[in-house]
Amino acid sequence: MSAPAIVWISVGLTTTIAITAMLIGLARHVIVLGRTLRRFQDEVQPLAEEIASASGRAASRSQRLGAELPFGRR
Repeated sequence: MSAPAIVWISVGLTTTIAITAMLIGLARHVIVLGRTLRRFQDEVQPLAEEIASASGRAASRSQRLGAELPFGRR
């Protein structure tokens, strides 16, 4: 083999190994991020449901109070 061919093969193999290592690292980060997001949702979900129910109660109370007041008066 000629010297340029050996250089190109070396560069190609080195690049392939580097890209493979980066893809493996990226996949690991995606997995960790997915686990963290799932845990965050598990912790926040009860609070979000509580806020939604309080919002619904406030809206229905507001409608009742608005219906009880005569128009034009406070």
